Amino acid sequence: MKDYLLNTVIALILLSIHAADAQNLKSKSVAFDVNLTDSKNLKSGSVPFIEWIEPANETVFLTEKKLFSKLKISSSSSISSVKLNLHEHTDANMRGFVAKDASLRGSMSVKPEENQQQEMTIERDITMMDGINVLEVVVENVDGVVSKSFRIVHVGETALADAAKLHRKDRAVFFLSDNFDNWSDLVNPIYDGRTIASMLEKYYGFEIEVIENPSQDVIFSKLREYSEMEYAPLDQLMVFFAGHGYFDEGFKEGFVVVKESLKDDPGKTSYVSYNRLRNILNVIPSEHVFLMMDVCFGGTFDNAIATSRSAEIYEEVSQSDYILRKLSVKTRKYLTSGGKEYVSDGIPGKHSPFAKNVVDALNSFGGSDGILTLNEIYSYVEKLTPEPRIGKFGDNAPGSEFVFVVK
Repeated sequence: MKDYLLNTVIALILLSIHAADAQNLKSKSVAFDVNLTDSKNLKSGSVPFIEWIEPANETVFLTEKKLFSKLKISSSSSISSVKLNLHEHTDANMRGFVAKDASLRGSMSVKPEENQQQEMTIERDITMMDGINVLEVVVENVDGVVSKSFRIVHVGETALADAAKLHRKDRAVFFLSDNFDNWSDLVNPIYDGRTIASMLEKYYGFEIEVIENPSQDVIFSKLREYSEMEYAPLDQLMVFFAGHGYFDEGFKEGFVVVKESLKDDPGKTSYVSYNRLRNILNVIPSEHVFLMMDVCFGGTFDNAIATSRSAEIYEEVSQSDYILRKLSVKTRKYLTSGGKEYVSDGIPGKHSPFAKNVVDALNSFGGSDGILTLNEIYSYVEKLTPEPRIGKFGDNAPGSEFVFVVK
């Protein structure tokens, strides 16, 4: 019996992990409860799954009190009950949620119809109160297995707090290369990168890490570190590369040249491929990732090089309201110094043309609102020759943005 119980528990854990991965449930708001004291539960491996369609983000900021919620619930065993619980929470910096730490404001039960025993969609308009609300969903199936998930909703004054007080952190990691074993050395990448990093730290409050002349292993090891970090919903991560870039006509793929990259390398295994880099950056758990590259052939990071730019402008909203609006959806964007061509390294000690204009953009401090956007940065570099490229990749959502907020 002990072996049977142990094997059943292991099976349930593996099943829940597999299901979470299949649905991309990377949110920490999902939990499972299984009552193993009931013998019927030992015979079941069913777990109810909760998929949030609206709101998609775990933390939501509202100026209005009305929240539209839409969820899809599925279970291999029949769903017996669904509850929507609205809690009040007082901790503005909460990173998780425990129901016993918050007072219950209201509860709504949803009874599955006959044709909704294995799958159902729930849509509700829910009225929130000023402050921090926690919308909790509790699903139980006929096997007694319970799934819980929640969304944190900030309403009113909390959502309109000063931008500097928002619970968010900006990080940037710089990979700068001007010394190579097999390629010609460059004069400005480290100088350019250090200058931009210093400005981001001093004026925009970024946490900065600068890595000079890295090997391929160092780059991937460092990116792994950032992929294993924890990020709050409004956190941003910027990744910057400066150095040599290369485009292989046979593979139709671009590469970052690293310190040990070989000239004679048909398989390009000593390089960092843009395809691999794109995939790694896309799965980093930060909601907002921005790649900037001052390398040759940088535009080939995107399989379809993008040249258009948005003219979206918000002039009538507050600084914090703008930030909350733009960081409410997932960001995966890039800006490169050129497309499918070589770019200039510049005069020693004078910055590359691309880096100089980025520095000029940072020196503008975002104008009167103190917010510098990617489109504003692009307006400083777009007239360079060759033409810099701006675009999106991976899971970028419409309306996304990466912002630089003056301290």
